[in-house]
Amino acid sequence: MPILNRANEMQDEVAGWRRHLHQTPELLFDVYETSDFVAEKLRSFGCDVVKTGIGRTGVVGLIKGACGDGPVIGLRADMDALPIHEISGKPWTSQTPGKKHACGHDGHTAMLLGAAARYLTETRNFRGAVAVIFQPAEEGGAGGDEMVKDGMMETFAIREVCGMHNRPDLPIGQFTTRTGPVMAAADHFEIVVHGRGGHAARPNSTIDPVIIAAQIITGLQLIASRETDPLESVVVTVASMHAGTANNIIPESATLTGTVRTLSSDVRDRAEKRLPEIVTGIASTFGARAEVHYHRGYPVTVNHADPTERAVAIMRQVAGDNAVEPDVPPVMGAEDFSYMLQARPGAFVFIGNGATADLHNGAYDFNDEAIPFGVSYWVSLAETTLAA
Repeated sequence: MPILNRANEMQDEVAGWRRHLHQTPELLFDVYETSDFVAEKLRSFGCDVVKTGIGRTGVVGLIKGACGDGPVIGLRADMDALPIHEISGKPWTSQTPGKKHACGHDGHTAMLLGAAARYLTETRNFRGAVAVIFQPAEEGGAGGDEMVKDGMMETFAIREVCGMHNRPDLPIGQFTTRTGPVMAAADHFEIVVHGRGGHAARPNSTIDPVIIAAQIITGLQLIASRETDPLESVVVTVASMHAGTANNIIPESATLTGTVRTLSSDVRDRAEKRLPEIVTGIASTFGARAEVHYHRGYPVTVNHADPTERAVAIMRQVAGDNAVEPDVPPVMGAEDFSYMLQARPGAFVFIGNGATADLHNGAYDFNDEAIPFGVSYWVSLAETTLAA
């Protein structure tokens, strides 16, 4: 099944929804206007059930097939934007300063509305039911976890769940995915080094937390370079350092923050154990004291074998064999769809966004040329999985 004619016909309309959402970005769980927009569309298209307030501000629509009883599959899109100033220069630029859709969630929402809500409610050429899931707070709020904890899977009897994300380094009309770990776990940490301040001209009378913090930054890289199997994946990044107020004062303390990314539970556990050991060891060597606060974030996003194999077959039908990479290397970014894949089997795939600015960039914009491919994938996945 190649790109659906109906998907091509819908492109301008779906792009209009997408651009409206782009102009009205909302953050985390505060996606009230977006949720209302989605719910209104679902009702107008004729979804059998539309339930709001799941996971605080999430929306789920249920579309029943016309071919008899069967299982329920979930198709998920994220709705929230990012706290980034827009510099894309597009006519549909964000109308809210400091907020924009810089990760394509506006496109994800619009494609799922077009595919599942508009197309599938018209045709219903499947058995069982499709649950279309519109999730808040992917960008750091763990909205996926909130929806799972709110009983979404049980309420709608969802047996399998699938997600999709755009990828700017991938040409329009191409797809990628893989079985197993496809995106990383994302943990974060804060380190406070307590030294002894004093005059910058008399460092010998101080315990300089800035120098010690520099040693810690270097020492933490040993987790990846010397303590982890080279065939495993781990990233330890110190992303900020704050210390001092003047050029002639050695401060009392220095604060570091950063992230740890891993693809396996063993490596994740080891990194969580070793990071505070290295930090406190270096600090004590120089007579300082260090506080370490380590926080686990999103887990590894793990694709299940059977749903991924089916997703690959559907992507090949839509885009052609040469346009699908079924064993792409994992991405060290994180995704809270991981919580849904812990609750139910499923697959997470990437769709090409073309030669655009990268994600989380003020110049980024979702490429509306991807819409027919995304709509066709969603429709074909639902109809194939729930074949009559």
